[in-house]
Amino acid sequence: MSIRRMVLNETSYFGKGAISVIPGEAKKRGFKKAFVTSDKDLVKFKVTDKVLDILKEAKFPYDLYDNIKPNPTIENVQTGVAAFKKSGADFIIAVGGGSSMDTAKAIGIIIANPEFSDVRSLEGTAATKKPSVPIIAVPTTSGTAAEVTINYVITDVEKKRKFVCVDPHDIPMIAVIDPDMMATMPKGLAAATGMDALTHAIEGYTTKAAWELSDMFELKAIEMVSHYLRDSVLKVDMDAREGMSVAQYVAGMAFSNVGLGLVHGMAHTLSAYYDTPHGVACALLLPYVMEYNADAAGEKFKYIAQAMGVDVSGMTPKQYKKAAVDAVRKLSSDVNIPQKLHDIGVKEEDIPSLAASAIKDACTPGNPKDTTVADIEALFRKAF
Repeated sequence: MSIRRMVLNETSYFGKGAISVIPGEAKKRGFKKAFVTSDKDLVKFKVTDKVLDILKEAKFPYDLYDNIKPNPTIENVQTGVAAFKKSGADFIIAVGGGSSMDTAKAIGIIIANPEFSDVRSLEGTAATKKPSVPIIAVPTTSGTAAEVTINYVITDVEKKRKFVCVDPHDIPMIAVIDPDMMATMPKGLAAATGMDALTHAIEGYTTKAAWELSDMFELKAIEMVSHYLRDSVLKVDMDAREGMSVAQYVAGMAFSNVGLGLVHGMAHTLSAYYDTPHGVACALLLPYVMEYNADAAGEKFKYIAQAMGVDVSGMTPKQYKKAAVDAVRKLSSDVNIPQKLHDIGVKEEDIPSLAASAIKDACTPGNPKDTTVADIEALFRKAF
């Protein structure tokens, strides 16, 4: 076996009320002031206040930075870097979904590695020398797993593209997975982020770099999402939301270390062009890309179907491959994800440009089946 690497958080906390550990963790590490990153909606709806109130109660100083868009931009990072420098803070608390955590990672990396102050220079596997400013990551959605990954994604508005950054130096020091922080997620957001978690698990399971240790995590994540997502969305069941909070973390532990595939390559370009919510783009595209990859995934589709509750005994390879795709499509439909690109505002005339962008995405080479621009264009058209 070739040499493999697993990068994980130093410490993670799980369970209701877990955010209560934050001041103590900060104090025992000698931190003096927090720079809290969160988006305006989370601040407006007082979700961020759950963490801020704990800091206030502990008399722990902080500054709040909320200039963060749902698909964070270069400008969001640049103004964040300036605000961090002005604040006098010595660590970051990222409260939010992938957008808040991705912005925090970029800010933390640039503060520690000022030679990368041109945000675009972070694309790909930038050769940073120092770990990010310490980050305590508090997710408010059950999907991105940014609290346990070495990846972050920034939108280049000027060039209409998203770029992926992969850097072990950016992983948060501490992850705090508190389902109370996810309790107020609207149903649509719970559905989209939950399907993003399923996409992470399936792509991480089938990617070229997958191996036994990552497979173990991803199969469990597929099973958990299949079990919990419907109730998390449709019934707003708090036990199911707690289950999803763990499921997305488990998926992240593995995909962060083995990569993703074509679904993410295509989804990133949709978000860059149309500001499509990332989870919606992934959920819509996932069954189409699975059909495309079916002949390159060996027996893995059998185990995907099995993890999603399908009895695969006696099935032929053709049957279990179809069963896996059908199970994913049914789950997506059950939680009210749109099923066609034209339903979410994609323009047919943009498809050639979307395909040309997706082939260049950092996630695309991990796809189990080598692809071409023509293949990707055909997939976009099939999904249209």
